[in-house]
Amino acid sequence: MTDSNVPHGRDSLTEDLLWRGLIQDSTGVDELRELLDGGNATFYVGFDPTAPSLHVGHLMQVTTARRFQLAGHRPLLLVGGATGQIGDPKESAERTLNPPEVVEGWVRRIHDQLAPFVSYEAENAARLVNNLDWTGEMSVVEFLRDVGKHFPVNKMLAREVVKARLDSGISFTEFSYQLLQANDFFELHRRYGCQLQYGGSDQWGNITAGVDYIRRRGAGPVQAFTTPLVTKSDGTKFGKTEGGAVWLDPEMTSPYAFYQFWVNADDRDVTRYLRYFSFRSREELEELEKATAERPQARLAQRALAEELTALVHGEREMAQAVTASQALFGRGSLDELSPETLRAALTEAGLVHLTELPDVAGLLKESGLVPSMKEARRVIAEGGAYVNNNRIAEVDATVSPEDLLHGRYLVLRRGKRSFAGVELRK
Repeated sequence: MTDSNVPHGRDSLTEDLLWRGLIQDSTGVDELRELLDGGNATFYVGFDPTAPSLHVGHLMQVTTARRFQLAGHRPLLLVGGATGQIGDPKESAERTLNPPEVVEGWVRRIHDQLAPFVSYEAENAARLVNNLDWTGEMSVVEFLRDVGKHFPVNKMLAREVVKARLDSGISFTEFSYQLLQANDFFELHRRYGCQLQYGGSDQWGNITAGVDYIRRRGAGPVQAFTTPLVTKSDGTKFGKTEGGAVWLDPEMTSPYAFYQFWVNADDRDVTRYLRYFSFRSREELEELEKATAERPQARLAQRALAEELTALVHGEREMAQAVTASQALFGRGSLDELSPETLRAALTEAGLVHLTELPDVAGLLKESGLVPSMKEARRVIAEGGAYVNNNRIAEVDATVSPEDLLHGRYLVLRRGKRSFAGVELRK
């Protein structure tokens, strides 16, 4: 698997990772440089199925896996059919354990979602693995004898998340999660020659436990690193909107809403996000950062990132529809070019009102919430600030007909240049 955006020339892969800020903790930068820049390595990153879909918080890991494969390394993408039934301990309280059949269904869905990010062909083809394949075969006695014997309890108690739970209580189930993840690294090293594990910064204790466990079993050496926690400058959690998490599944978060999430990124964050997630070269990113600083109102960085990630996750067609929708809703393109799915998703984001009959335009403006009263609606129309399907309404008593409905059921209402809402006629 090759790509024109693989680091070349002035930067090795390791230097590129450091420049992008993708390495927080590691077993040693020199050791990573020797492994990553000196040949083709097999690496792994894991995803526990704790929901029906991955979300944008997982993008750091999946785009990093893609970055590694583009540089010639071989990915092992682990979906935790076993660890997903246990749950990595949280500092707040015990996790709710999901039924095995639910976890199994989520494993299949996540497998499919990982497909766009890597290639399953060529010499360094990616491989999907499930830790239930080896953990499910192990008896309790084997687990305690072959794995548990190598883990000093005092080290396990020193882990921050465990210390935070000692007063409130932590079950043996969650306490033992570290052993399961460490054994995953050992099994992948034994079965596939895996030399490297990485994950989020909150996984550093689990990851180093695996490095140490492999050493105690007389294998290795292996390396590891963590990526930083992705944060937002305004203090809110990355990957969250008013509607909840931003999912990679298009049925849970539409491609349009996914696109808008990145377009709406704070100016203080977008440069960092570009370095984390974009596959543009260092030179391209530096030029884009400069252009964005000179013309922040144009949101060049946000749009570049939104287009690149929407195309990667949802495909070029959905990305083009999202771009067209974002322009057409503000009168800079044709609404007729939008599919009913994209139009509905965009209007849902703006606020979609369901009606069983159509009032006049003033009534539509009021029902949609664009104005607080009929009096205000008529004033907006009289002043030339009301639009239906991007057509300015000139008469205060104007009406719409069924022929005006887009796809036979939708109307796009706009007040002024930037406030819009949608109406869906339900018969």
